[in-house]
Amino acid sequence: QVKLVQSGGGLVQAGGSLRLSCAASGLNFRLHTLDWYRQAPGEQRELVASITGAGTPSYSDSVKGRFTVSRDNVRWTVRLQMNSLEPEDTAVYYCRTTYKGLPYWGQGTQVTVSS
Repeated sequence: QVKLVQSGGGLVQAGGSLRLSCAASGLNFRLHTLDWYRQAPGEQRELVASITGAGTPSYSDSVKGRFTVSRDNVRWTVRLQMNSLEPEDTAVYYCRTTYKGLPYWGQGTQVTVSS
């Protein structure tokens, strides 16, 4: 059974940094792209970063240059380093992958950035 377990997040002042982690199990981790999404209150869930199995990252324009996604194919973990955080980054963050055509989500982690 595929499982994604998130850790990290919390409350930080604007300009600060946080790191999120997502530990995967139940799949051949090296073969799968992992995504980070976020959902602010009243907003749709949006994709903010992805990393392929080979380690190629991509970012939304809203976080490019501030967030860094990385993966550890030994520990089966994906991380999202978030720097220069802004109040607009406040949201619940989710990691996600697809396995056999089905999406699997982490439990979600609250990130709150105060001004």
